[in-house]
Amino acid sequence: MTPSRTHCNLTIKTWDDYELLDSGGGQKWERYGPYRFIRPEPQAMWSPDRNNWNADGAFIPGTAEDEGRWRINPNVPKRWDMAWENIKFHAQCTPFRHLAFFPEQAMHWEWMVARIAACKSQMRVLNLFGYTGIASLICAAAGAEVTHVDASRKAIAFAQDNQKLSALENRPIRWIVDDALKFTAREVRRGRKYHAIILDPPKFGRGPKKETWHLFEDLPSIMTLLPQLISEDPAFMVLTTYAIRASNLAFAQLVAGAFPSARIEYGEMLLPESTPRRLAVPMAHYVRATWK
Repeated sequence: MTPSRTHCNLTIKTWDDYELLDSGGGQKWERYGPYRFIRPEPQAMWSPDRNNWNADGAFIPGTAEDEGRWRINPNVPKRWDMAWENIKFHAQCTPFRHLAFFPEQAMHWEWMVARIAACKSQMRVLNLFGYTGIASLICAAAGAEVTHVDASRKAIAFAQDNQKLSALENRPIRWIVDDALKFTAREVRRGRKYHAIILDPPKFGRGPKKETWHLFEDLPSIMTLLPQLISEDPAFMVLTTYAIRASNLAFAQLVAGAFPSARIEYGEMLLPESTPRRLAVPMAHYVRATWK
C-alpha cells in the first residue's frame, strides 16, 4: 500500500508569552515572557530588520572545547513563569542555549489537543524524549492518559515542577526515567498499546545508565518497534528532529514505512518574525501520521 503523503511547512501562531522579535546575522532575538534574549541561529543568514537589539541576556557561543555561556542581566531570575493557553510552565536559561522548552512545538500542541478532544474514549499517549513535559501536560489537560519518558532525572523533576505550576497533579501522567529505546522494547514485550505517540529525539543523547543515542543509527531501530505499540484504533504519531543535515522527506519515508496505512504530513517548522517583513526561521523537521 502506498501511503498518502503531503508536504506542508508549519508556521507558529502568535501567543502571548513568546515572540521572535527579529533575526539575522546568524542570530535571533526573542521574547520569553517579559525578557528578551539573543541566541545563535546559523540559518538566519540574512540581515536583521532592526539595528538595535536590546536584550536581557545573550548566549555567547564557545569553541570546540567550550560549548558557550550566557551573559545575563541581574534582573533576570533563575526561573520565571510562562503560559500557553491554560498550561503554565517555567522558563530558564540552560547551559544548552535554549530556555527549557521549544516554542515552535506550539504548532503541535494545538493540533494534538484537537485530536484528543475528538477521541470518544480516554486516549493513551506515549511521549518519548519528553524533556520538561509541556506536551505531556497539554495532552493530560485535554483528557489523555500520558506516559512520559526521558533519560534525564533533572528533566523529569523540571517537568513535575511544571505539573505543579499548572495544578495538574491529579491528572494521569506516568513519569519514567529511562532510555527511550530500551523502554520501548520493554513496552512491546509487555503488550502495552497507545493511541498516540510523540517522538522528539535529540541528535545525540545519553541514557540514565550511560546508554548512547545517535539519531541516524537509533531512530530506525525505534521506528521498527513503534508499530507494535500503536493500538488498533490509532489517532496520531508526531516526530520532530532538530539541528541536523537531512531532508524532511527522508524522515517522512521512514515513518510511512513503519505505518503504511497512515496519512503522512511532513515539512519544516517555521518561526516567523514579528517584523513587517515577516521572514521565518526554519527550526526543525516534522512528520505527522494520522489515521482518523
